Amino acid sequence: MTPDQHTNQELMLNVGDGHDLYVQDWGNKDAKTPIVFLHGGPGAGVKDRHKQRFDPKKQRLIFFDQRGAGKSSPKGSIEHNTTQDLVEDIEKLAKHLKLDTFIITGGSWGVCLAFAYAFKYPERVTAMVLSGIYTATRAETEHIDNGGFRSYYPDVWENYVNRAPKEYADDPSSFHYAQALGNDAEAAKASIYAYSELEGSLLSLDDRYTPENFEEFDPNNMKIELHYLANNCFIPEGYIAQNAPKLTMPIWLVQGRYDMVCPPITAYNLNKQLKNSHLIWTVAGHGNDRANYDVMRTILLQATGK
Repeated sequence: MTPDQHTNQELMLNVGDGHDLYVQDWGNKDAKTPIVFLHGGPGAGVKDRHKQRFDPKKQRLIFFDQRGAGKSSPKGSIEHNTTQDLVEDIEKLAKHLKLDTFIITGGSWGVCLAFAYAFKYPERVTAMVLSGIYTATRAETEHIDNGGFRSYYPDVWENYVNRAPKEYADDPSSFHYAQALGNDAEAAKASIYAYSELEGSLLSLDDRYTPENFEEFDPNNMKIELHYLANNCFIPEGYIAQNAPKLTMPIWLVQGRYDMVCPPITAYNLNKQLKNSHLIWTVAGHGNDRANYDVMRTILLQATGK
């Protein structure tokens, strides 16, 4: 993320275990209720485009790169990098910036992390505005790994399968996970690239995805994601749905009806478990479509009282 005229400060926050997080405090520093943004991935990092859904004249945003992601260091590290570590990092960030309470927003993996934090520190979270709902169940992960989308994207699935040996044609992800997290750097890069292409091809409704050149591809961010997925995101099966009834703050769930990465049934079921939630459907895909951005922007302006 690049600093601009609305950046209040940049800092590197030491959170222990050898990790330093890149933080950008952005927007109206006098805004009544700050907003903490949680990026996806895990490992994707914050991007300049994430600022598009916010109004810097009315809102104060806290952007940060989670462990190993973006400008945080050490880059790509999966050591001491678990959901529990990230939850405590958010708390350390809140204390460092003297944020007593705040709104949490984010999408995809950021949804899972938002809930994990809110379960432990509910007194800090005044509201959550979330999109592309993901709760780290096996069914959600297997939807990608086993090609649950293949009726709509048969070419994408075939390309992914062809990047694994023929004996893994029925289970290419087992091959790619093992190779991606193995000790052969070149082989790992090949499998990480294959998974990155698979996921990237499913993000938007209008096929805007353009694969990166393999030689220039940086595997660090996607390696972090595969590290989490291989470990069930370090949370018990069904953890978010089971604990959702404990939360009482207002929660908005924005879900694209044509999301090929995070099946909409997850948002539908989670909405039933929450006491104070609002499910808003969009004619959109996973996260990069304008419909999702516009709805998120409107809700967040209302939630901050502006």
